[in-house]
Amino acid sequence: MAALVIYKGRPALAEERGDKLELILPDGGRAKVRSKDVLFLHPGPASLDLKVPQGEAEAAWELLEGERVSLRELAELLYGAFTPEAAYGAFLLAQAGERFVLEGDGVRVRTREEVLALEEAKKRKEERERAFQEALERLRAGRFLPEDRPLLAEVEALALGERRESRVLKALGQPETPEAAHGLLLRLGLWLRENPHPRRLGLPLTPPELPVPPLPQEDRVDLTHLPAYAIDDEGSQDPDDALFAEEVDGGFRLLVHVADVAALVPPGSPLDEEAMRRGANLYLPEGTVPMLPPGVTQALGLGLGEVSPALTFELWVSEAGELLEERLYPSWVRVKRLTYKEALEVPELSPLKAVAQAFYRKRLAQGALDIQLPEVKVRVEEGKVRLTPLPPYESRLWVREAMLLAGYAAAHLALREGLPFPFATQEAPSRRVEGEGMAAMWEQRKALRRAQLRAVPAPHKGLGLPVYAQVTSPLRRYLDLVAHQQLRAWLKGEKPLSQEALLERVGAAEAVADGVREAERKSKLHWTLLYLKEEGYEGPGVLVEKRGGQGVFLLPELALTAQVALSQPLPLNAEVRLRFLEADLPNLEARFALV
Repeated sequence: MAALVIYKGRPALAEERGDKLELILPDGGRAKVRSKDVLFLHPGPASLDLKVPQGEAEAAWELLEGERVSLRELAELLYGAFTPEAAYGAFLLAQAGERFVLEGDGVRVRTREEVLALEEAKKRKEERERAFQEALERLRAGRFLPEDRPLLAEVEALALGERRESRVLKALGQPETPEAAHGLLLRLGLWLRENPHPRRLGLPLTPPELPVPPLPQEDRVDLTHLPAYAIDDEGSQDPDDALFAEEVDGGFRLLVHVADVAALVPPGSPLDEEAMRRGANLYLPEGTVPMLPPGVTQALGLGLGEVSPALTFELWVSEAGELLEERLYPSWVRVKRLTYKEALEVPELSPLKAVAQAFYRKRLAQGALDIQLPEVKVRVEEGKVRLTPLPPYESRLWVREAMLLAGYAAAHLALREGLPFPFATQEAPSRRVEGEGMAAMWEQRKALRRAQLRAVPAPHKGLGLPVYAQVTSPLRRYLDLVAHQQLRAWLKGEKPLSQEALLERVGAAEAVADGVREAERKSKLHWTLLYLKEEGYEGPGVLVEKRGGQGVFLLPELALTAQVALSQPLPLNAEVRLRFLEADLPNLEARFALV
């Protein structure tokens, strides 16, 4: 004789088979379970063709209010008999939880106060659902009311990467992605120009608020009698390197002065921990978020005061561009700040030009790649997006080569002295591209392998250097600061960071730096697309790649690429005029057409 039980919320028939029950399930299947896995409703005989009779639920509740009864007692009171159908009906009523609540194998009967509270909660829920559906209709029509803002706050949180789901987007039949959320906010006019990418990547958007200690008293070489030039783009706010070169017998003497950040930020200090957490300055078109408090830049930025503390790399370089000797010491320097354009008019910089060109030729002879593609500075100033192409001034090469020489010298010193160091390395490109023009440079850049930072030395093939480390931007990049901390420890005869501690810092900084670079790239593209939407554009494009019937064009004035259908065959490096058509801001895509 089969008993009626509940198994996983559904009725089943049960017969004893030893110490277990054999169940017949509603779909005809069978299962063997333990007695504790089921709820017994009726001893049987029973079937699964259960037609629940009409009962007196209201009267039963009024009679039993506040009491606790068995399922059998409830079934008998509701239906006047204890049959499998009545037992199942009592179960369903208790399972619904409105006036009767299933608790274990018994039933608790709610009080009048509980029932009224439940009915009120149900009304409120129905009202919320009605309001939600009305809000959805407004959103579908592209409008919203002030009372819809709590719902849209959820969409904004998804657009900013602060949550992963959205009831609103799901109900609207849209994907629950940051891009879809961004698109909805734009269509509603709730967002206009908001840049979500740094927040979406979880990056801090305010400067660190930490105290800046005074500069320690220590011996420094006084170089204030020598000129020193900090050369950078117009508007640079964090000058952390300055240069001086002179001709000497057999070659050149080059002084590369770098902001002495490690003097204020020793390993393990609160400032060091914060810089490691941030990884690098975050350069956004709307402003810079520094990895160190602004007070550090004010104290150490070269040329921001009459005299600046520096860590000086004194390098002797042959006429052929070979590094002959390096010295390293803390110094005082008097720095004059110049733009790249202004530097071209300073006669005293001719030795810098000569040593830079010599080292540049040597790197090329050692396999270095020289990829020169257009660059554009994107800034948001007083609410207006400004795109400024960066002219390829020759002075950029002077500064770049001096920085590379300092990095090469520092890596060479660390290798010679057995100093754990964050070496920058790069494997050879997957192929060497022959050809000329932007198309060849574009193709060569695609063949580059990713540069890596390691605690063990290896060549940097892209730069044509046997060893290299980045050491000239400790105000801007954390691992440059770590390199300075190691160099300072070596200079003072103190114990440097161990290889293990260095590896930990390299890993932490690289993990954050990927997010910083992505935020910078996406933010720059975001504001470039906004510029195009607001200003329109028609200008030159250079064909750098062919993909079937499509051409990839590089727009030099925008430092942007566009894929456009080719209406006729064109050779690589052909220049055409392109017109901006439309931009998909959430997905960071733009469409152009041949004029």
